[in-house]
Amino acid sequence: MKQVFSAIALIMALLMMPTCSKKDAPFINNPGNTGDYNKPVGASSREFLSSNSFTSLAVEIQYISGYAPDAAALDQLKQFLTARLNKPGGITISTKAIADPGEATLSLSRIREIEQHNRTVFNKGTQLSIYILYSNSDFTDAGTLGIAYRNSSAALMGKKIHDNSGGFGQVSRTKLEATVLEHEIGHLLGLVDLGASMQSAHKDVTHGNHCSNQQCLMYYASETTDVFGFLAHNNAPLLDAGCLADLKANGGK
Repeated sequence: MKQVFSAIALIMALLMMPTCSKKDAPFINNPGNTGDYNKPVGASSREFLSSNSFTSLAVEIQYISGYAPDAAALDQLKQFLTARLNKPGGITISTKAIADPGEATLSLSRIREIEQHNRTVFNKGTQLSIYILYSNSDFTDAGTLGIAYRNSSAALMGKKIHDNSGGFGQVSRTKLEATVLEHEIGHLLGLVDLGASMQSAHKDVTHGNHCSNQQCLMYYASETTDVFGFLAHNNAPLLDAGCLADLKANGGK
């Protein structure tokens, strides 16, 4: 009987021990607190928008060779961020090639792992950070062009964007890439109803945390292949009045 109680006690002790889940897995190059980068999308909305805690922003973009970011799209991203964020210390964007994971399709958990092993830019002092991966693989949902998956992390399906832009009869690469890039950043900033509280009812209930205005940057199609037709006949979408009001109310410009 004593052995039975001892076994039960051992099992209970093991169950109560802290475990390290995939969500809490360490960032290999991170000298600080892993928890700062494992929060839900939108959790850092106010930190991005205001200058209360962080006065500058560093954006790290890593890509697989052959799928480097479009320079003009990055210029547009910087303009987009400068127009919306209160960061008097400035906004910088750096790019770096990383090893090819060699996988035709990437799951969300695999994208997380790639970031955890490669990200090198983290929050430091009054500098906030964002990580963006440009992959040469499809996402598990083949219609996806981009995804925001942590409070300061996003990924673009670089190969799919390249394959569907810049060629004869296709939308310009700059227009497509900038649209997807800014859309995912919009999620990190708290849109729609993801940390930046809605000042008016404009959430597309059918498609989750997206804007109901089909002309808005935060309409769901901006991160899927559904955007091809829209961009072929229209200018790149901008944030509408509802989304702009949400950002401003949470500390943005």
